[in-house]
Amino acid sequence: MGLFDKIKGEFIDIIEYLDATNDTMIYRFDRYGNEIKNGAKLVVRESQVAVFVNEGQIADVFTPGMYTLETNNLPILSTLKGWKYGFNSPFKAEVYFINTKNFTDLKWGTKNPITMRDADFGIVRIRAFGSYCIKIMNPSKFIREIAGTDGKFTTDEIYEQLKNIIVTRFTDLLGESKIPVLDLASNYNEFSDFVFKKISFEFDEYGLEITKFLIENISLPPAVEEAIDKRSSMGAVGNLDSYMKFQTANSIEEAAKNPGGDAGAGIGMGMGFGMANQMMNSMNQNNQQNNQQAPPPPPMVQFFVAVNGQQTGPFTLQQLTQMAQQAQFNKESMVWKQGMAAWAPASQVPELAPVFNSMPPPPPPAL
Repeated sequence: MGLFDKIKGEFIDIIEYLDATNDTMIYRFDRYGNEIKNGAKLVVRESQVAVFVNEGQIADVFTPGMYTLETNNLPILSTLKGWKYGFNSPFKAEVYFINTKNFTDLKWGTKNPITMRDADFGIVRIRAFGSYCIKIMNPSKFIREIAGTDGKFTTDEIYEQLKNIIVTRFTDLLGESKIPVLDLASNYNEFSDFVFKKISFEFDEYGLEITKFLIENISLPPAVEEAIDKRSSMGAVGNLDSYMKFQTANSIEEAAKNPGGDAGAGIGMGMGFGMANQMMNSMNQNNQQNNQQAPPPPPMVQFFVAVNGQQTGPFTLQQLTQMAQQAQFNKESMVWKQGMAAWAPASQVPELAPVFNSMPPPPPPAL
């Protein structure tokens, strides 16, 4: 600093700061040797707070207004300096101007995709971004916890830390919500409010207040978004048969308007759609005929048979017929199937009548 700057600093009697930027949060008033004259004027504008620091210790804090710096309005500094009956000019102290306005349109976003499970798409990776606003609510805490002795502290210096807090809390909320990806857009306000409340106390630890938090977009990977677009296009077409007929009619109409040139192409396109339509109808009719010609097989009836007090089976009617022919099953055999209230002799079950009707009569007596 030159001689002129030194002399100029000694004669400064107005302490003020005019902020020409949009991102300065703290500015330390700069003057030679930190010397302040007795009776100097302090000007604190709206959206500012002035903080006096003596040898690294926060002293008096001034809200918006104009002040004459004397012992009676510097009580803490007077105590620290040991001024009982006033002070001799000049005295040394650091003056920090704190910008208490809203810092708007601060951006946040996910550096890497968030992997999560989704009911519609399975495992997906999504990205999200938005904006938020903050302001300094506790200047003394902000200086102690964040700014320190930084002579000019801007939003860029705390941006990454705040963004990491937001993304961490947002990711945790998104994973716990279990809301399908396609329904997230209808819950932006709810997500914003929840994250706002979740991070407010963490910002308060820095002397900050978050005044607004917004989610602008939650997006899927490009490949998934492209598949959704194709699915939406199919839905917009509606009935494919009607759409083909419509395209065919349009092609014929265009061909009639333009007999030469592209007429052949238009007619060919229309005929192509018509042929495709006929093929699809034919395939549908064949499928219907095949379904009608091939009825489902009848349900298979199975019986359990009691042999020497033990349950055997289940047996089909064909198996029981073979057993009857081999004298392993008769009308007195106890049987049961699903739906019967209790075991019963085979002769009392109508469904087993064919089993015994198929048995040959006894052979004639020998001559």
